[in-house]
Amino acid sequence: MALRKLSAKRSRNDAAAEGTSAAPEFDSHRFRSTEHQQRFEAIKGWSFHRERRVQLRDNEYTDFQEEIAHRRWTSLVTPMAKFDPDVVLEFYANAWPTEEGVRDMRSWVRGQWIPFDEDTLSQFLGDPLVLEEGQECEYSQRRNRADGFDEEVIAQLLCIPGQDFARTAAGRRVRIMCTSMTTLTQTWMTLLLSNILPSDHNSDLPLPKCQLVYAILTRMSVHVAQLIANAIYLFAGMSPTRHPLDLNKSNRALGFPALITGLC
Repeated sequence: MALRKLSAKRSRNDAAAEGTSAAPEFDSHRFRSTEHQQRFEAIKGWSFHRERRVQLRDNEYTDFQEEIAHRRWTSLVTPMAKFDPDVVLEFYANAWPTEEGVRDMRSWVRGQWIPFDEDTLSQFLGDPLVLEEGQECEYSQRRNRADGFDEEVIAQLLCIPGQDFARTAAGRRVRIMCTSMTTLTQTWMTLLLSNILPSDHNSDLPLPKCQLVYAILTRMSVHVAQLIANAIYLFAGMSPTRHPLDLNKSNRALGFPALITGLC
C-alpha cells in the first residue's frame, strides 16, 4: 500500500515538473510575456533620439519663445537632462503590439503599468490644451477637411522669399529643404524633429510636418500630447533594420527617452 502511494506521489511530481519545464520562462517582473522579452533582445542595440532642452536668453528668438509660452509648452521644451536607457528599452519592448487590431496604449516597467495615452501625456506635460470630450484640435480639424491646407500659402509662410517646396517630376509638392526655410521655420523644425515627432532626417521637412509647422505659426490649437502618444505607439511597433555598414547593428532609433524615463 505504501509503495503504491509513493508511486502515485512520484507520478504527480513528475507531471508537475514536466508542466513547469514546458511553460514559457521569462522575467515576469520586467516583461509582460515571452514575446515582449524577446522583443527587448531585438531592440537592445537600438539608439535614441534625444530630446532637446531649449535654453534661450530673453532677447533671443522672441517670436519662438512667445509661442511656446502661449501654447503652455514649457514642459515640452525642458525635458529631463538625463534618461535611463534600460528603462526606455523595457518600456518600448513591453509596448510592442502583439495582437493585431488591438491598440494598447500601455507598457510595463519594473512591475508597474505605464500608460502613454494622450490624456496621461497631457497631464504629464501640464495639460497644455484642454479639449471637451470628442473635440478635436484645430490642426486635426483642418487635416480632416476635404480642402485641407493650402500648399501655396504654406510655402509663402515657411520659405524665404523666392523659395518653394521641392517637387516631384510630376510637379507635386513633397518637402521644403532646410536651405529654403526662414530662420523661424528652422527653429520650429529643430524642436519638432526632436521633441514632438522625432527623426534623424533633419535636412528637410516633408509636407505633413510642414502643415504642422504652419498650424503652429498661425496659432491653430495643436493637441501635442496626442501627436506624441501616436508617435510612441509607432516607435513601439517598428521593425528592426540592419545598419548598411555594420550588419551586426541596427540603424533604428527610439524617441522620447527623457519623457519616458519621467513617465516611469
